[in-house]
Amino acid sequence: MRLLGAAVVISVAVAVAISAAAADVSFDANYFVDWGNNHVTSSDQGREIQLLMDKSSGSGFASKSSYGSGCFEIRMKVPGHDTAGVVTSFYLTSNTEDRHDELDFEFLGNRERKPVTLQTNIMAEGVGNREQRIYLWFDPAADFHSYKILWNQHQIVFYVDNIPIRVFKNKENIGVRYPSFHALQIKGSLWNAESWATDGGKAKINWSQAPFKAEFQGFNVDGCTADPKSNDINRCFSRGAYWWNSKKLWSLNREERVQYLKVRRNFMHYDYCADLPRFPTLPPECKRH
Repeated sequence: MRLLGAAVVISVAVAVAISAAAADVSFDANYFVDWGNNHVTSSDQGREIQLLMDKSSGSGFASKSSYGSGCFEIRMKVPGHDTAGVVTSFYLTSNTEDRHDELDFEFLGNRERKPVTLQTNIMAEGVGNREQRIYLWFDPAADFHSYKILWNQHQIVFYVDNIPIRVFKNKENIGVRYPSFHALQIKGSLWNAESWATDGGKAKINWSQAPFKAEFQGFNVDGCTADPKSNDINRCFSRGAYWWNSKKLWSLNREERVQYLKVRRNFMHYDYCADLPRFPTLPPECKRH
């Protein structure tokens, strides 16, 4: 696999600078422990947390507020060594059963010396099964890296170290509406997914490696807060009030398009839009993919 070259170096430098600006924001400012309380530890005066998982439990955290648009970023280091069946995630969710919305970063663990897969998935108005999977150009267990989701009324973009790896456009005109009506809460978790995550569930967790540990930094949030009980998030798409809604962010710029195509060509190993056995009739957004 080829590296992305100078663009990676530049984007990583930008990501480090941005993260440094938010480095002093403590976990408690914007988040709380959602589950597995005795499996969560903190360090650096609350500016870093560790999620732990063993046979008894995994753990997770959530944002105190829900949001109707924004640019949501975290710095993360996933568990290393033999992590088959272990999933580390950072995602946005509507926490609703009806017309559920969700945007996922999911790291699918693997046997030692085999690459970890980064899976992204999108559920819009209750319709999911939109997985894309890539191998990263670095070891996500070796150090912290930035993972970010940009959400405005025109597009969803997933970034790794400021490099776009996935774009999902709002295509209401063909029946694929995103964003929908829901405010979304930010969550992170470390959990047991051995039933499906590695080799289709054939590779089970090696509990001799437990406890598994995922580390998180950078708890600043750039988002428009919204009431999760309301279906009206239109005010969160104001161009003047929120920088992530500016016209220049309605699509990728030229440099980002080049980076995005390189990621797809060199690092992607699964795209639901190319899975004809699974989708003999492609989902409508794939027909213009």
